[in-house]
Amino acid sequence: MSVDRVEETTSGQVTEAVGTEVTTTALRYYSVAPGARLNVRSGPGTNYTVVRILPEGAKVPIHCQSPGTRVTGPYGTTSVWDNIDNGQYVSDAYVNTGSDGYIRPRCS
Repeated sequence: MSVDRVEETTSGQVTEAVGTEVTTTALRYYSVAPGARLNVRSGPGTNYTVVRILPEGAKVPIHCQSPGTRVTGPYGTTSVWDNIDNGQYVSDAYVNTGSDGYIRPRCS
């Protein structure tokens, strides 16, 4: 199977166009704020359990986003939480997405 072209969409996803079929092949990774060790929580809010801590310089994928607890961080104040893995969320206020709003679909 050959790939006719590869494009990066405005949301940062890489897509391959194969004939008339388009498939998503990779997630974009976003930088966590410099100098921050970021709590990863089991749900979209500060009331959820911390499941791990990301080290300084970490980059994270964003699978989907959810509304949750309002948090102020290096990238503003927001109630958007990023799902970075199954059952793992970080506040978007600490992730450099280049946007103040949703950049990925809402989590179901």
